[in-house]
Amino acid sequence: MVNILHHATALSTLATLPDDHVDMIYTDPPFGTGDVQRSRRQRAGKVISNVEYSDKYDDYLAFLEPHLGEMKRVLKPSGTMYLHLDYRWVHYVKVMCDKVFGDDNFLNEIIWAYDFGGRGKDKFPSKHDNILVYTKDMKQHVFNWEEVDRIPYMAPGLQKDPARAVAGKVPTDVWWMSIVGTQSKERVGYPNQKPVKLVERAVRASSPVGGLILDPFAGSGTTAMAAHVTGRNFVVSDQSDVAVETMKTRFSGAGVTFTCT
Repeated sequence: MVNILHHATALSTLATLPDDHVDMIYTDPPFGTGDVQRSRRQRAGKVISNVEYSDKYDDYLAFLEPHLGEMKRVLKPSGTMYLHLDYRWVHYVKVMCDKVFGDDNFLNEIIWAYDFGGRGKDKFPSKHDNILVYTKDMKQHVFNWEEVDRIPYMAPGLQKDPARAVAGKVPTDVWWMSIVGTQSKERVGYPNQKPVKLVERAVRASSPVGGLILDPFAGSGTTAMAAHVTGRNFVVSDQSDVAVETMKTRFSGAGVTFTCT
């Protein structure tokens, strides 16, 4: 079983991997918000976890660019990268990805719409993230149409085939899905934790069963968990002591066998 958690920087982890090695990358790097990200949990009025990390960069694009080159290198020719960002930098990073991967290998921009949280009154609320999807070679990339989860039709009565209406449809490039709520059993107390179902959809679509999934910015370990529940293997890393301890606890409660380096 190739399940490995590296306590290391993303670049140093990528440097350990050979060329054309991983089937898919799903990664949620720092967003470059310029803020300190925090997650504080309480139970019965007592603080049970208080996690924070800095999201400040002098030059965010210069930070991200070498990671993109390395991620392309380690992908198999049939591989796909899902790069999870938000509105602040996604348009600049799209241009950079076009140069690194080639604009002809741009597959999708997935919009994750979650419609949750506060709403100011001075603009339309920002309630989505952007996920840039690039193949290494558009002619060879994996896409498992039949394995993608189905969602309900908005107007099932318009479907001529009742069985088709019941089965549902393959999602478009807009994914309506809830965030990990404060009372969710999935919640592990790490800032900006993403739902397993979100990453699971991508993993099922763009990798073979038994394949190898990479996340060099693992955070709370959602990509590793999505790989595990779909029958894939993982290599993940994070330089944060808290992130690594969070993943160890999370994996131990889910029966995940892994090696920590």
